[in-house]
Amino acid sequence: MRRLFVVLLVLVFAAGLGVAAWVYQDWDSTKYLDTKVPGESAPAPYVAINEAGQTSDQLEEWSHEWAPRLGFSARALRAYGNAEQTLKQTMPECHLQWTTLAGLAFIESQHGTYGGAQVRADGTTSHKIRGVQLDGKHDTQRIRDTDKGVLDGNSQYDVAMGPFQFIPETWRHFGVDANGDGVANPDNIDDAAVTAGRYLCHNDRDLAVPEQWQQAILSYNCSMKYVRAVYRAASAYGQGRGLRWNYLMRKL
Repeated sequence: MRRLFVVLLVLVFAAGLGVAAWVYQDWDSTKYLDTKVPGESAPAPYVAINEAGQTSDQLEEWSHEWAPRLGFSARALRAYGNAEQTLKQTMPECHLQWTTLAGLAFIESQHGTYGGAQVRADGTTSHKIRGVQLDGKHDTQRIRDTDKGVLDGNSQYDVAMGPFQFIPETWRHFGVDANGDGVANPDNIDDAAVTAGRYLCHNDRDLAVPEQWQQAILSYNCSMKYVRAVYRAASAYGQGRGLRWNYLMRKL
C-alpha cells in the first residue's frame, strides 16, 4: 500500500507543509521488535458486533477512562477497540490488538486530526484527509487513477484517503461499513479501523507472532523505519501512555 506519510528520517506531511518528529521515553521499545509484539494494558471489552447501529458506542465508558492517558480522542479509541473486537469475533486466529491500529493511525493521520480535522460523533472526520497525488514524484509510487476520482477526488492519479490512508483500489477490496450507516466510507474512522484490521489479517496472518506482525505492517508500508515507528507507537499505547511530540527527533 502507498501511504501519505513515508517514514524515512522524518515524517513529511503533505509534500513539505510541515515536519514533525517524535520524542520518546528514555528506552527504545524497538529492541524487542523481533521477540514480541506490542501488548495492551487495557484490552477492549466485549462488543456485540451484530447489534444494529454504531457498535463502537458500546465502548464509551472504556474509551473515556483510557483516552486521557493515551493522548488522543475517546472517539478514535472506540473505533480501534471496536475493530479489535470485530476481528476477534470474525478472524480470531489473527489476534489483532487495538494498539497496533492506534500505532498506524498515529502515523497516518494523527488519529484523524491531520490538517486540523476532528473525528465527529459518527466517526467521520470533519474534513477529508487526503495525501499527495501518487504521480511518482516526491518519493511516491506512480498510480494512475483507478476510481475515476469517485472516492479520492482525483481523476488523474490515486490519492491516499482518510484516517488510515487507504488508496482506492485497496479500499474496494477490503473496505467495510462498521458504524452501521450502510456505507463503507474511508473517511469514517470506524469503517477505516475495521478495514485496516481486515487488511493486516489478510493471508491468514497471526499478529501474535512477531515475524508475521512485521510482515503485516510491511504490507501497509514497505519500510522498516515505518515498522519501527508503528512498533514504538503501539508499544507506548500498550503500556497505557501517550507519545510526546516536538520538533526534535530520536533516530529510528
